[in-house]
Amino acid sequence: MRAPIIAANWKMHKTRTEAADFLQRLGRHLEPAPTWFDSGEPGAGEGVQAVVAAPFPLLETAARAAAGTGVLLAGQNLHPATQGAFTGEVSAPMLRDCDCSFVILGHSERRALFQESSEWISEKVAAAQEHGLRPILCVGETLEERESGATETVLAAQLEGSLALLNAAQAEELVLAYEPVWAIGTGKTATPELAQAAHAFLRERLRKLLGEASAHAIRIQYGGSVKPDNAESLLSQPDIDGALVGGASLDPDSFYAILRAGATALPR
Repeated sequence: MRAPIIAANWKMHKTRTEAADFLQRLGRHLEPAPTWFDSGEPGAGEGVQAVVAAPFPLLETAARAAAGTGVLLAGQNLHPATQGAFTGEVSAPMLRDCDCSFVILGHSERRALFQESSEWISEKVAAAQEHGLRPILCVGETLEERESGATETVLAAQLEGSLALLNAAQAEELVLAYEPVWAIGTGKTATPELAQAAHAFLRERLRKLLGEASAHAIRIQYGGSVKPDNAESLLSQPDIDGALVGGASLDPDSFYAILRAGATALPR
């Protein structure tokens, strides 16, 4: 069974006060824990899983505010080295020390704005795995690439390049996120059918790269203007196992509504 995973990517938003308020309000929604939610208690591992990716300075505050709620934390990036002269960077051990369970890697903004290659991302993915962080690995095509018919070529290259340093067993621990770049922050959303087609293609590529068992186990999120009013139709698709949520994750009520929508995908 692939339990849905819904992750909030706050990007460069919120102060410590705002982060604590968000998690306290979300925690009230989740207490007592709904039957569909993975609260982190023993035997509760098949419900919807909630993750919040906060900016680095907010992680300690977020960890305190999230304690006891079942909400897990993620970093938004990391450097593959464990330490060193890399001003402005953060390492996997640092994220683990802030109670992070996941880390977002290969986000389209990192690929485009910071010129991160799939080869570089593969080093980050391997470092995350080595230190007990589960990567949320992002892949996705631009509008120009989609309109030119290059979607599958782009997705295959990003996927294979970013997974180059992992074996099948290691890859089963990661989460894949399909993010059509043309749908991020634009208000445009891939139809459920378009999103499902991309997810099915990615799962087939995983099957060829890693084998049937790994391809079936790996969860694939959709990311691209996910909102409460479109979440259920997206998450009901057979190969969409969750969402990586941007703007709609900044409000706890909106994010909770998307978590509830994830319950429609149970059982997988």
